[in-house]
Amino acid sequence: MGSAEVDKHTPPSGDGAGKDVLTGLSNGMDRHKSKDKDHHSHKHKHKDKDREKCKDKNREKHKDKHKDKHRDKDKHKEKSKDKEKKHDKEDRKHGREERKSKEDKKLDKEEKKKEKGKNKDKVEKVSCVEVKNEPMSEEDDTPVASRSFSQTSQDSEDDDQPLAFRKKVKVEVKAEKPVKRKAEDMSIDDDDYAASKKKNKKVEEKKEKADKKQTNGASPTKRVKKEKKEEEETWKWWEEEKHEDGVKWKSLEHKGPVFAADYEPLPANVKFKYNGKEMKLSTAAEEVGSFYAAMLDHDYVTKDVFNKNFFKDWRKFMTHSEKEIITDLKKCDFTDMLTYFKAKSEERKNRTKEEKQQLKLENEEIVKEYGWCIIDGHKQRIGNFKIEPPGLFRGRGDHPKMGMVKRRVMPEDVIINCSKGTAPKPPAGHKWKEVRHDNTVTWLASWTENVQGQVKYIMLNSASRLKGEKDWQKYEIARQLKDSVEKIRETYKEDWKSKEMKIRQRSVALYFIDKLALRAGNEKDEDQADTVGACSLRVEHISLHEQKNGKQCVVVFDFLGKDSIRYYNEVPVEKRVFKNLQIFMENKKPGDDLFDRLNTTIMNKHLNDLMEGLTAKVFRTFNASNTLQEQLDSLTDPNSSVTEKILAYNRANRAVAILCNHQRAVPKTFAKSMENLQKKIDTKREAIQEAEKSYKDLKKEAKKAGSAAAKIAAGKKEKQLEKLKEQLMKLEVQATDREENKEIALGTSKLNYLDPRISVAWCKKNDVPIEKIYNKTQRDKFQWAIDMAGPEFVF
Repeated sequence: MGSAEVDKHTPPSGDGAGKDVLTGLSNGMDRHKSKDKDHHSHKHKHKDKDREKCKDKNREKHKDKHKDKHRDKDKHKEKSKDKEKKHDKEDRKHGREERKSKEDKKLDKEEKKKEKGKNKDKVEKVSCVEVKNEPMSEEDDTPVASRSFSQTSQDSEDDDQPLAFRKKVKVEVKAEKPVKRKAEDMSIDDDDYAASKKKNKKVEEKKEKADKKQTNGASPTKRVKKEKKEEEETWKWWEEEKHEDGVKWKSLEHKGPVFAADYEPLPANVKFKYNGKEMKLSTAAEEVGSFYAAMLDHDYVTKDVFNKNFFKDWRKFMTHSEKEIITDLKKCDFTDMLTYFKAKSEERKNRTKEEKQQLKLENEEIVKEYGWCIIDGHKQRIGNFKIEPPGLFRGRGDHPKMGMVKRRVMPEDVIINCSKGTAPKPPAGHKWKEVRHDNTVTWLASWTENVQGQVKYIMLNSASRLKGEKDWQKYEIARQLKDSVEKIRETYKEDWKSKEMKIRQRSVALYFIDKLALRAGNEKDEDQADTVGACSLRVEHISLHEQKNGKQCVVVFDFLGKDSIRYYNEVPVEKRVFKNLQIFMENKKPGDDLFDRLNTTIMNKHLNDLMEGLTAKVFRTFNASNTLQEQLDSLTDPNSSVTEKILAYNRANRAVAILCNHQRAVPKTFAKSMENLQKKIDTKREAIQEAEKSYKDLKKEAKKAGSAAAKIAAGKKEKQLEKLKEQLMKLEVQATDREENKEIALGTSKLNYLDPRISVAWCKKNDVPIEKIYNKTQRDKFQWAIDMAGPEFVF
């Protein structure tokens, strides 16, 4: 195949626009000299003889005019021939047959335009705009300076590039309009060559930038592919056979936990002072002292218990000489340390993009190595693979151990759980406390923390099979309770009249667990936070009122529940329950147990006798899920908008959160956010008033004039008004939702007590996107429910 034939079908190479111009220049020079038969045979398909003659004359005229002026370019032409050969080889590699039909159409259009204007305009007056759209098959007749750079950059790799990239390059190049030139300025001289090269260099830079953007930030196409890939890789474990009873996994492999970084001593200019004098601390004492210094701006350091516990533990890390000198915490000056930590905090906030990107990449590498495990041949995400660094224990509420030092966890403290022969290597110079192969538990590693003596675990992510199966089982047991709950209620009501005081106390406590969704409550030691539940209530936690606010037999509860959150509730109860409580409180002091013959062990054993797997928590889960189902059925209007349906859902969720006492402090930014939201509402109302006035005027004008244009304008304004009203409704719903839930934590019940299949079924039944109810993390956690629950599901 001849070179002309190759060029006809092949777009410029994607190596850069500058390269396109070089090769295009050499092609033009060579083709002006040679009479290629293949070229003319192809040309005859598109042109008649008159057009050919006209072209030849124009070409000859062009050559004559510049003949003497550019003899010194012969050397350049010889070089161009060599470059043309290279170009032809590249073109053969990247040729695309589909361009032929497009170029032929462009050719016909251009020839028609030229024929119409051939008697009016001379070749010297041909503008750059006219030559710009010349198809590539005609480039041998066109001076290279006039060839379109926008076409070069646009067509080079369009078929291989995402739409977003093509569009960007096209727009940017279009902005650089070529200046119109006369024919005498279109010669292939050094200036034109340099200008072409410079211009195409800019195009090339733009391409490189776009390529970088595609590499760093995935294009929409790549994101879609990635999402599809993730969907394909979802392990639908709920469709597989379950393991034998008690078996959690058959194979488990992981890299172990990530330990906290070693302590870096403070710079020499950061001083600790005692009694006004500078004092150099040992590394261990300095590290623990820095924990306290970092908290100087916090309320904890104003609490006596916190300061007392810290100072007592701090002295354990001091040398003998330090203990003799440092005897009073009040004489310690940590100001320099605090200033240093604040400066470091500001440095972290003001990191450059490059530094942030580098840190992000480092963290991604850590997650890639330690954040995943292989369980039963499937890759699963680990939830908390980093061991908490040392620091000061804070606790919740007025915890008696606040301020105590949480020691650094070492590999020698950690027990690893995995398959045989897959134990991860401990950090250099260390060893594991123990390696187990227990497939009846779900944890990967464990250790005992020193403050409360609690066992801490590294577990799988909430979206994993082990967590999902546990959730599914929990909600299935709660659903089973629905079938047995009436019988259980009849039993404990009969027990209210029992002659045995132990049974009476148990039945009244179970009534509270069922009716009020109270936790069972465990006995607490003196060094633990004083939080209580149904079984551990004391006389001081309740007060009895035969009449209160128009209600009879009212019990007022006031105590600290889990996480030291206050539980206050005024509840009218059954007369038999009220009388029993009066009996239980006789001859008891405020600090005495209300149910002195009951504990959680007795309660849970009784519950398990009533129904296998039944616990106080199952009752709580059942009541929460059942309440949500009932509230959704009564609050949801099928004909309302999606926004109104979401408000109904949040109200149903709120009813559950109140039942479970899931409270929160009003956010600090609440007042400001509500103020901003109210401004938006006011602005929207003003816009509606203006739109209504404008609509009325246009409607009158349309009625009066009767013209089609006036009716169209009125119709557009009416649509605009409807849109504004819809936007106002959304803002008002948002304001109501925020106000109602400012002190209620909806997330806790949604994630831990509400069967997700209720929400999924409600979404599917009412055409509400699941994304409006569950975020990405929550959707991953409840993927099993999303997959299996249809619109007909009822708890």
